[in-house]
Amino acid sequence: MQEKDDRQKRFEELKAQAEADDEERKSTATGKAVVTMEDFEADWNASQFWYDEGTSRALAEELVEGVGEGDHVALVSAPSVFVKLKNLMKDGLVPKCNIHLFEYDNRFALFGSEFTFYDFNEPLKLPLKFKGFFDRVLVDPPFLSEECQTKAAITVRWLAKSWAGIVGDNTGRPDALGSRQQQQQRIIVCTGERMKEVVNKMYNKAGVRCTEFEVRHAQGLSNEFRCYANFESERFKWETEG
Repeated sequence: MQEKDDRQKRFEELKAQAEADDEERKSTATGKAVVTMEDFEADWNASQFWYDEGTSRALAEELVEGVGEGDHVALVSAPSVFVKLKNLMKDGLVPKCNIHLFEYDNRFALFGSEFTFYDFNEPLKLPLKFKGFFDRVLVDPPFLSEECQTKAAITVRWLAKSWAGIVGDNTGRPDALGSRQQQQQRIIVCTGERMKEVVNKMYNKAGVRCTEFEVRHAQGLSNEFRCYANFESERFKWETEG
């Protein structure tokens, strides 16, 4: 009980500090308050399972690798990657860019203008300014159901600037004909392995394929999770189709 009270007190302090820093954060992409996922207790009943440290960092780094400072990056139902990105940018370990969290849990509203409430049941109930706005999108649908996966994919397509697969060879490296937008557009989907067929159907035109990267959670899950992406890198190697 004491631990829960201490966490709540810490959360209220962070919220007050973050609200005070909102204007500074808009201009610098960093705030004074240092927030970690330890400040947010995961609610298993709400299907909240935070990534472990290694997974959060890997996903954050892959999402913004090569990004421009003026580019926009969306994280949909993936608060642990959002928080990791903010801290990596604060420490100068990844390129700075504009990041935004779309999330159901209103505790993350402490991030002010970088947060938008999101309910997958209403996939397009979002501010119109975000339509076709984002250069990079990472999504982790909260439930392993076809309905949730499908609606989350509708959201990602609505948010993304482009829905065309990367122009290039089968390695995912753009060729000389690829436009900058196609080269810069990255989509990452993290979800259970049993959702593979749905992911392939919903993201096929975006060039998203299953990778060999292993997604791990801090709490441990019985369901095997996979990472899907429309690009390859040293970490993200597409599975060989047998």
